[in-house]
Amino acid sequence: MQKIGVFICHCGTNIAATVDVEAVTEAIKNEPGVVYAANYQYMCSENGQALIKNAIAEYGLTGVVVCSCSPRMHEATFRKAAQEAGLNPYMVEIANIREHCSWIHKDKVEATEKAIILARAAIAKVHLNAPLISGQSDVTKRALVIGGGIAGIQTALDIAEAGFEVDIVEKSPTIGGKMAQLDKTFPTLDCAACILTPKMVDAKSNDKITLYTYSEVESVKGFVGNFEVSIRKKARYVNTDLCTGCGECTTKCPSRKAKSEFNMGLMNRGAIYIPFAQAIPNVATIDPQYCIHMKTGKCGLCEKVCSAHAIDFKQQDEIVEQKYGAIVMATGFNLINLDQFDEFGYSKYPDVVTSLEFERLMNAAGPTEGTLLRPSNHEHPHTLVFVQCVGSRDTSGCGKPYCSKICCMYTAKHAMLVRDKYPDTEVYVFYIDVRTPGKNFDEFYRRAVEQYGVHYIKGMVGKVTDKDGKLIVQGSDLLENKQLKIEADMVVLAAAVEPDPSARSVASMLTASIDTNDFMTEAHAKLRPVESPTAGIFLSGMAQGPKDIPETVSQASACAAKVIGLLAKDHLVNNPCVAQSNELRCNGCSNCEKVCPYGAISYIEKEVNDHGVREVRRIAQVNEAVCQGCGACTVTCPSGAMDLKGFSTNQIMAEVDAICR
Repeated sequence: MQKIGVFICHCGTNIAATVDVEAVTEAIKNEPGVVYAANYQYMCSENGQALIKNAIAEYGLTGVVVCSCSPRMHEATFRKAAQEAGLNPYMVEIANIREHCSWIHKDKVEATEKAIILARAAIAKVHLNAPLISGQSDVTKRALVIGGGIAGIQTALDIAEAGFEVDIVEKSPTIGGKMAQLDKTFPTLDCAACILTPKMVDAKSNDKITLYTYSEVESVKGFVGNFEVSIRKKARYVNTDLCTGCGECTTKCPSRKAKSEFNMGLMNRGAIYIPFAQAIPNVATIDPQYCIHMKTGKCGLCEKVCSAHAIDFKQQDEIVEQKYGAIVMATGFNLINLDQFDEFGYSKYPDVVTSLEFERLMNAAGPTEGTLLRPSNHEHPHTLVFVQCVGSRDTSGCGKPYCSKICCMYTAKHAMLVRDKYPDTEVYVFYIDVRTPGKNFDEFYRRAVEQYGVHYIKGMVGKVTDKDGKLIVQGSDLLENKQLKIEADMVVLAAAVEPDPSARSVASMLTASIDTNDFMTEAHAKLRPVESPTAGIFLSGMAQGPKDIPETVSQASACAAKVIGLLAKDHLVNNPCVAQSNELRCNGCSNCEKVCPYGAISYIEKEVNDHGVREVRRIAQVNEAVCQGCGACTVTCPSGAMDLKGFSTNQIMAEVDAICR
């Protein structure tokens, strides 16, 4: 017979304001097996934990139930307290009477009744609990960073600085990400390339960092500390060991139909190209879709002019197999597709551009060499209209419901740069709200208005049309309560940001969680903001949500610190709540093997004694070091042979019975 102690937490007023804690304590005292019941203001506090330890020693408790907040918050805290008192930590159960009860009820009687029911369910489970022993697994002291933008670079540099090997996988031919496309950065107006390029060079020259550019993650297997990853190095058709980056081939290539991705399609590039002058690695890449030789067998001019003999038209994709202890998601962001926003005329009028296209038009290394010219006629614009929140804070379904966070600041930056370089240009900004929540951000915005004379108009643009080569911007001024028509030469749309399209597929491979907007989900928004709920997977930069460069770099370093903490360990304690197979029930159907996301289940031929009858059967075998206890196999097994330690079918049914009685 179990001797169970029940401890109810007030959680200040989080629980006690809605749940009658004393009534719950009195009701639980009469439950079978309960020998001690008490309540305390904060069970997670040192005094609260001492209460549990003392009760275990005094009453010889064999099981503990803590009625408090979510087990995600303090299950580990209470298990550790029980273990210090000599009780197996897996004889502790948490009844969530905060998130599942007090926070979602207003009626105190109803909430109290539900809290009693939740406590009964936990007690019923403890009766069937058995002590579990955690195993150990080794840690591969190498990290993988998926994404080579500023977030991925900073994370990799910090991990390498601690002495660990780290690989960066970047799908583009060069690292640098979106920051490499920027002209200046707010609020200091530093040259983006000037502060990013040294980081890129550091990543290239660091002997602890390996760059896999023009590469993608093909598959991921394993678990925290022991991930097995396949990386596809796509064929560049250029030998990177021989290429010197002289650029001779790129200037001689006769095929110039491909749109330059780096310049946002505002100019063409050759079939063989180097994305930008400071690219790392500074080697050429051949695009087979546009290469004349790859399509017809003719041309081959690049091969002829290459003095380093680096061109290799027979090069094939290469698969690299590597093991890692931790994986970092730094997949970055894109601007949303604006073709569906017909009212702004983005798909109709070449002089309507996105903010990132405007960056390239203002950049000295851009298609116009830093001279701001209208894309339609290459003339200098004299009136610019910026439209903020295009696709952001949009609940209509066309855009995104969230604030993209960076748009207000980079619009102010664009406006200031234009007014500073071209004082004869009038600049108008249509906005819903101006959001400047950062150090020196509000001062930066006020400079745009007060010092540079930018016209900020509170209101939205309803329509953009073309009339005699001019863009007619129709909008509303909510402060003046009037409709406006502005004749503009260019319109710049501050488009919403969204996760890179690769984020969803990579998250699926990593069994990591994403939210409804495809941003990576944190293990805990406040306490574990750079960790995924999947152990060993960490989040860096805009893969987790919209953020500016300073915040991205800060999170990247925080992410690196967590990775270093993991890689510094020689062994990890495994979760003992793993699947187990009943050999007598298993029929060898392979259903569990197919659904296991971790590859923890295999099949063996084994002699089984079934009620005196000895026979050789094909049965499932669980690798407990690999199993993460997700339970997918238990619900798939048609014969009920698979069960989960700590969450067995009998335990779950006991909880259900306790709730229903």
